[in-house]
Amino acid sequence: MRTFDFSPLFRTSVGFDNLQRRLDSALQYAQANDAYPPYNIEKLSDDAYRISVAVAGFGEKDLDVTVKEDVVVVSGKLDADRENAYLHRGIATRSFERRFQLADHVKVVDAHLADGLLEIDLAREVPEELKPRRIKILGGPAPKAIEHGKKAA
Repeated sequence: MRTFDFSPLFRTSVGFDNLQRRLDSALQYAQANDAYPPYNIEKLSDDAYRISVAVAGFGEKDLDVTVKEDVVVVSGKLDADRENAYLHRGIATRSFERRFQLADHVKVVDAHLADGLLEIDLAREVPEELKPRRIKILGGPAPKAIEHGKKAA
């Protein structure tokens, strides 16, 4: 597996400690090269997204969508009892697991199954304290530094 050195980028950035881990994870997943089931990722607005997974032949009870540590895991498994005698089998109904890494503050809103598509709606919900805010600049000298644990006079 190829590794990248991002240390020059970290000289001017703060808070990207897990970037290397995420990129390694993405490269490892991409090397698996499994294209089943096919999916789309749509940007509906600046803060809304939708993942659509083609799950023909699967019902609600056959599918599972879980979120753990900013990863959405979509898995499907059909009952073995549904074994039929096919003359031609072109619709793949094998078990699968597909993972999607979520960015910070992106949450799963809901999931819908209709017409062979599992649609997972996502929304970016940035907390108010993390949104940009303007700092008022005061005139005059700066107050004296306060030592830790002591109150200003």
